[in-house]
Amino acid sequence: MTMPDIGISRSGASVRIHINRPAKRNALTAAMYAAMADAITAAEADPDICSVIISGEGAIFCAGNDLADFVSNRPQTTDAPVHRFMRAIASTRLMLIASVQGRAVGIGTTMLLHCDFVFAEPDTVLQMPFVDLALVPEAASSLLVPRLVGHLRAAEFLLLGEPIDAERAAALGFVTRIVPAGTAVAEAEAVAVRLAAKPAAALRRSKALLKSSSQEVAARMEEENLAFAAQLRTPELAATVARFFASRKGAAA
Repeated sequence: MTMPDIGISRSGASVRIHINRPAKRNALTAAMYAAMADAITAAEADPDICSVIISGEGAIFCAGNDLADFVSNRPQTTDAPVHRFMRAIASTRLMLIASVQGRAVGIGTTMLLHCDFVFAEPDTVLQMPFVDLALVPEAASSLLVPRLVGHLRAAEFLLLGEPIDAERAAALGFVTRIVPAGTAVAEAEAVAVRLAAKPAAALRRSKALLKSSSQEVAARMEEENLAFAAQLRTPELAATVARFFASRKGAAA
């Protein structure tokens, strides 16, 4: 599935998924999640594909969920597009490479936890403000972030929703390295070429070994999804959404 807001292209042994909705800060809709999940599934089925690159158009990598679409298409079931996308990035045998610039909010950050390489430009800022939105962490971030940085820092990022600038993200291991402005996509493509030159079976088996706790990740993701669905039915979420749209209307007036 290809759509205007998600560009799918192939170069050699890599497929690039390009989030192309800069007017909306690359916020993701259910249809966009479906397109990305389908692209990864199709790439998995092609024995000549080695890696998937995820990038975003414009000044912002991804602002998370499009709240209006999210309210209209709440992910209540396990086959919801967002859950299909999460499972795809968590379970793929392909190499996942991200090119990040500007803000990466919510799933814009949590999807990076499943990548094998993340190249961040100097203006990158990661943030996971789920609690502020009356929601809970997703994409197994409640497992992967404490595993990466420990409980205390995880609480700072997941409970307080504190932003993480590029330098701190690199120091803590959220990104592979910081690259000069405007070069993250080129870095991602260069690594994809290097990976494609390696013995394919050894590469995939090595990734599987690095992610040998994938079943634990899948179980945590399912636990989060159930909590997320329960939170969608709460009055506090309804109040938070109402405040968001009221502030948008006030700003436009």
